[in-house]
Amino acid sequence: MDIKLKHVYLLLFSGMLFLNGNYLYGKKMNSYKNLMPVPAKMSVSEGCFRLDSSFAVSVNRSYPRLDRAVGRTIQRLAGRTGLFLPQSFFNVQESQDSVNFKISVSDTAKIRFGINETYRLTVTDNQILLTAVTDIGAIRGLETFLQLLDSDEKGYFFPAVQITDAPRFPWRGLLIDACRHFMPPEVIKRNLDGMAAVKMNVLHWHLSEDQGFRVECKTFPKLHQKGSDGLYYTQTQIKEIIRYANDRGIRVIPEFDLPGHATSWLAAYPKLASAPGPYHIERGWGVKDPVFNPASEQTYTFLDAFFKEMSALFNDDYIHIGGDENNGKQWDANPEIQKFMKSKGFKDNHALQNYFNEQLLAILTRYHKKMIGWDEILHENMPKDIVLQSWRGKEAMIKAAQRGYRSLLSNGYYIDLIQPAFVHYLNDPLPEDSPLTAEQKKSILGGEATMWSELVSAENIDSRIWPRTAAIAERFWSPVSVRDVDDMYRRLEILSFHLEELGLSHKKNYEMMLRRLTGGGDITALKTLVDVLEPIKNYTRHRQRKLYSYTPLTRVVDAARPDAAVARNFRKRVAAFLKTGGKNHKMGAELETALTVWKNNYKCLEPIIAASPVLWEIEPMAQNVSRCAEIGLEALKRIRKGEKADAVWLNKSANIIQNAKKPCAQTELMILPAIEALREQVR
Repeated sequence: MDIKLKHVYLLLFSGMLFLNGNYLYGKKMNSYKNLMPVPAKMSVSEGCFRLDSSFAVSVNRSYPRLDRAVGRTIQRLAGRTGLFLPQSFFNVQESQDSVNFKISVSDTAKIRFGINETYRLTVTDNQILLTAVTDIGAIRGLETFLQLLDSDEKGYFFPAVQITDAPRFPWRGLLIDACRHFMPPEVIKRNLDGMAAVKMNVLHWHLSEDQGFRVECKTFPKLHQKGSDGLYYTQTQIKEIIRYANDRGIRVIPEFDLPGHATSWLAAYPKLASAPGPYHIERGWGVKDPVFNPASEQTYTFLDAFFKEMSALFNDDYIHIGGDENNGKQWDANPEIQKFMKSKGFKDNHALQNYFNEQLLAILTRYHKKMIGWDEILHENMPKDIVLQSWRGKEAMIKAAQRGYRSLLSNGYYIDLIQPAFVHYLNDPLPEDSPLTAEQKKSILGGEATMWSELVSAENIDSRIWPRTAAIAERFWSPVSVRDVDDMYRRLEILSFHLEELGLSHKKNYEMMLRRLTGGGDITALKTLVDVLEPIKNYTRHRQRKLYSYTPLTRVVDAARPDAAVARNFRKRVAAFLKTGGKNHKMGAELETALTVWKNNYKCLEPIIAASPVLWEIEPMAQNVSRCAEIGLEALKRIRKGEKADAVWLNKSANIIQNAKKPCAQTELMILPAIEALREQVR
């Protein structure tokens, strides 16, 4: 079999070829079963609404934000179907009386915490109705409407459904760290579009860090001049991104991390530090010593002026102050700070940091802002209207709720750790066995996925965020009972396909990065390898090799994607085959074909690796794939014959598998559990 044909087979095998987003494993799916996030309530009727070029939309009156959203929806609908729709530039004044999609809204929402996002969507044979209390609720309903698009031999249609929907949690966020690696405005915008598609409503924008200060500050211009390497957002760009987000019903909350993670601040204004300068932007990762001086009034005068400007720039009610990972070394070594602590009766650095936070709280309150911070800021002196973001564990969040504090969960949603989607999906801010009372549960506002940027660039960040974050978005929106992992993965692939139309690059940049690795050559064999690899998990990569802000993020590990679908589906198919006792001949033949491709792939890849020095580091992994696939083939043959393997083969294969478990070039081989399962059957 030609290697390219074999590769196409692998794609088919892994369930990744779709037509109109509605085909899976060659079987037509009903589009209402593909919705993500799953609505709160839905019923399905007989019939459908047939779409043609006469399709038109009306809104009961003009809501500028909704009018723009309707225009975008019509354009996306036209793009998917190729239909020449008459309202590609929607104007409510030009709406026709005899339209077939009617939208009715009661009021315009102010983009702030707690807005009403409910909607009701009804599709019948001759009409579509969308009603909502606010324009934001209608915008959420428009995303559901687009997901319902289906097709058959007669053309495009929407199934007859009645949906009544509302979010489970009011705070459904994504943190994007633009500091460790700068993320240009277009990266932020396309991810806002992705967030809107899955009904997320908070962009947590991490804007200051040891490695960079990313906001133009007119009061203290040295912050962006000396703390950014020239990579920062102008205030004009920030206003445009806030407008762009608010147009999609998304709040923008800036984070200015204090008192630690502050090197970029102190590179500009070293007199604010707890130890003498000079300071320079950090190029490496990890917890650093530089920290603001909490004993100096100059610190608070500076921060008052700073937050006055930022409070005017960012329109959300909340500002995030960070507050995490202050190691306290500079405080311990500073005699003046120690004297200050003694005069105040502070027993430890936690008490001193609480004092610092209290001063920040007074500043933010003066400018009509509320404080949010990581769970380290919890202290009994803090008022109950602050919000705590739990990153160290659910225990901190539960403890805060029991004491009357409002909390968000991020522990378990660190998408930079490269965990599979199901790990995040089954992590619930309020599981059914939560120890909290009904009243305390109201203090759990939702959660945020966190995309820290040590190991991402503008070209691969989308692949680390999407599509896995859509599973997290469903956890925040849908009822707690929605927990079917297999169905989540099925719908996630369909949604991933649709996210591409919004400009997200999680799919297309993968092959581009592989082409660069081959010097523009054929990527078929390389893709066959990388499709079954994943970057190593958690923060292991930092321990294997020293990394910096200037480290190239263009290697195989940077192209390899989390939760590799080809490997995941192979593991699933092996498990299903073994459940049949190895008696399903069709499944066995499918597994044999896949294993044969992997066994032979090294021969195809060897000359490519030889000609591309950047690939030399991955050669041992390519060999491991071939050897492990051969083990799988031998085990498969014995399973079919009902034979057991001899001790010599078992020992040899065990050694090969054990060696293949070792990370190579910071990647790991994800078909190994399936290979081991096949081998186990012939022991």
